[in-house]
Amino acid sequence: MTALTSKMELPLATSPLGRTVAETATDVWNDSCAIDELKYALSFGAVGATANPTIVVDVWNKEPAHWRERVAMLAAEHSTATVDELAWMVVEEMSVAGARLLESAFETHAGRQGRLSMQTNPSLFRTPPAMVDQAVHFSALAPNIIVKLPATSAGIEAIEEATYRGVSVNVTVSFTVAQALTAADAIERGLRRRDAEGLDTAHMGPVVTIMVGRIEDWLRVVLDRDRLIAMPDALPWSGIAVFKRAYGLFRERGYRARLLAAAIRHQYHWSELIGGDVVLTLPSAWQKRFNASAVEVRPRMDDPVPAEFVAELEARFPDFVRAYEPDGLSVAEFDTFGATARTLRSFIGSYHELLQLVTGALIPNPDIRQ
Repeated sequence: MTALTSKMELPLATSPLGRTVAETATDVWNDSCAIDELKYALSFGAVGATANPTIVVDVWNKEPAHWRERVAMLAAEHSTATVDELAWMVVEEMSVAGARLLESAFETHAGRQGRLSMQTNPSLFRTPPAMVDQAVHFSALAPNIIVKLPATSAGIEAIEEATYRGVSVNVTVSFTVAQALTAADAIERGLRRRDAEGLDTAHMGPVVTIMVGRIEDWLRVVLDRDRLIAMPDALPWSGIAVFKRAYGLFRERGYRARLLAAAIRHQYHWSELIGGDVVLTLPSAWQKRFNASAVEVRPRMDDPVPAEFVAELEARFPDFVRAYEPDGLSVAEFDTFGATARTLRSFIGSYHELLQLVTGALIPNPDIRQ
């Protein structure tokens, strides 16, 4: 990969990410609902933000005293609330605060941008009605909320129904061309149902995420697990190859949902996607590294992935083929695909960690002197 080389900090409007936003069709979101990080992102033109269980735990851990005190206050106000209910009050409070900062962009772009993503309970990934109910609830918290639903076998059903019920969805736990296309089809079905009933779709802003870094992570796990040898330069292109193939198919099929790249691991996950009519959701640390870099800002989305790298990935990794081919996975296989299983386990684990933090705020550990 080309090294990120430091230079003098530029005014944010003319920084590399500022130019990406101003000069191309590519949008940037902040991959967190942390207020200080979101303010930085907004300063160079970012138009969205996101939350998931891992992000919520990270935000809590930056201000643990504040959130412990806040849980105590919420518990006093809601004397019979369960730990789960209090945890979701925390998630909602963090998310709505971030959404307020995005209201201006939301109004400017008539609902297509300026949204804050909230993720439904990851442990509901098998239960469409519960996912839809929570999505509808989240959507009512603020006009610019977008709701994450997983590209699992049950999640596809929830994606269509939530879209029909007026929820702008952000498809998550998605790593493959097959998942992205299936999710986009589900969104289209939901939108067409609304269109048929004369309901508004023009101001909805659905996106379909491909977690480009997590498919690369999974292939690296397979490389070590199966003691494989592969061309090292090929692996960083794996997520990019999947994303670019999906992008071409999205344009061919005219989907109304936009693609979103998430799980950033290196500069290709920004530089190689510049120019596409897509969203890049970037952690604040990567935003600052990119803004301090000398990477040339120019459209590269339509540049093909080097053929030798695609051939190497196809030859060494059957799971790359499953991720890269439009029919590489059936819907029934979505849940057991390696990257999906690892990510679901991680998100559910983070949710349980949040429950532990809330429990700790309610019931101090008697083994530790307070």
